[in-house]
Amino acid sequence: MAKEVRVRFAPSPTGALHVGGVRTALYNYLFARKNGGKFILRIEDTDQSRFVEGAEEYIFESLDWAGLHPDEGPNSGGPYGPYRQSERKSFYKKYAQQLIDNGHAYYAFDTTEELDAMRERLKAAKVETLHYNSITRMQMKNSLTLTEEEVNEKLSSGEPYVIRLKVPRKEDVRLNDMIRGWVMVHSSAIDDKVLMKSDGMPTYHLANVVDDYLMKISHVIRGEEWLPSAPLHVLLYKYLGWEDSMPQFAHLPLLLKPDGNGKLSKRDGDKLGFPVFPITGQFPDKEGKLEPYSGFREAGYLPDAFINFLAFLGWNPGTEQELFSMNELVDAFSIDRIGKSGAKFDIEKAKWYNQQYIKAKPASELVNYMSDKIEAHHIQYSHSSLEKICDVLKERVEFPEELWNEAQIFFVKPVSYDEKVTSKKWNQTVVEVLTEYKSILLDSVDLDSENAKTLLNEVLERQGVKMGMVMQSLRVALTGQGSGPDLMQVIEILGARESSDRITAAIENIQIDA
Repeated sequence: MAKEVRVRFAPSPTGALHVGGVRTALYNYLFARKNGGKFILRIEDTDQSRFVEGAEEYIFESLDWAGLHPDEGPNSGGPYGPYRQSERKSFYKKYAQQLIDNGHAYYAFDTTEELDAMRERLKAAKVETLHYNSITRMQMKNSLTLTEEEVNEKLSSGEPYVIRLKVPRKEDVRLNDMIRGWVMVHSSAIDDKVLMKSDGMPTYHLANVVDDYLMKISHVIRGEEWLPSAPLHVLLYKYLGWEDSMPQFAHLPLLLKPDGNGKLSKRDGDKLGFPVFPITGQFPDKEGKLEPYSGFREAGYLPDAFINFLAFLGWNPGTEQELFSMNELVDAFSIDRIGKSGAKFDIEKAKWYNQQYIKAKPASELVNYMSDKIEAHHIQYSHSSLEKICDVLKERVEFPEELWNEAQIFFVKPVSYDEKVTSKKWNQTVVEVLTEYKSILLDSVDLDSENAKTLLNEVLERQGVKMGMVMQSLRVALTGQGSGPDLMQVIEILGARESSDRITAAIENIQIDA
């Protein structure tokens, strides 16, 4: 691309960052990296009434955990800062005034009561859209209906006002969306949005366009919910004289509930028992009461698995490959592989991804997930043995925290035995085979899984017994369970003495059914 690619993720610090927001950040990040561009984080906090303490830090921590590190932003700085809109307040008034001077915006002095009265009149007249627009503005109190003298008097007296965009009455507004193709909206469907509020702060619309222009944003990749605002933004670019610098737009499909009926919400996650936020946090509800938000991180998802899962919610590479490192995602990513329709949120697929990434992790890293509990419980295993435990168990877990529970078969001798197995499988033949086997184990040198299997086969051959008759009983004797990881590897990790002792205890404690 001739023009430098500069994209931004621009969340508002109003609470927990939804997983859909992280997906938006991811797609911006991938697009920037793919095209050798810059990924910018901008905090859009113009609506101070909705600002939530701690939300900004939550955003930073979420992106950091997910591995989405901005090239420019509030923490990393950059040539186009500040990167918080609340710190850019002085920038916006200039452009709002430019729109007024050029006849594309106007002062509006209407009170809340007057606006309510306007809506009531429209309701009574059976008007479907209760908007302040090219028709209704001429019955309201603004600089289009007041004399210049009246306007100046109100301004000089400090009377509260907002600045509204003057949307043309009959005009087609078009934009070529990278995902949806050409989008056309008639200006009669666009209301005269407020650009500057009475507190002197800009609204999202003005701040968004001004900042994207000043920060030289080349592509705006954002959620589908912003598509209705895009024609308004096109008008702003046109009226500010920035049409040639207008970024390309790409509006991402919605994340849907698992059944596909509606947008994914926190309530869905709470009801169905899965997280819809990257990390856990607490933020106030409408009544000010702290409400918990469950996160993927705390639920045991690895960040690489989380990112891989998110990438496929709306995008696909066009191949059968499903597992991608971040670098592979960068290489494969393209906007034209993003679909238009909403993506169903499938938590089982997220679990599958997590399992695949656990399988691929070196055992030396997986040990770290158990290290605190191993130390607290004074587990006497060498690090190499703990690595072997993780290796043999990682095929059986979806979350790293499950390793500790699964590993109990190594750390704790059986105190009970699976009755479903013992009632059907435990018999005198089994006892005779295991009695010989435990003795031979004690005489073995450098016992490993291959040796353990060879020794068992030798005993079975001497006694004329088939492997299938004793394997499940041997497992129960060693672990108390009827199923589990590879049994010969279990014996190798337990060692000859521990394995022999456990078999002895089982022979003493399990009764042979008559």
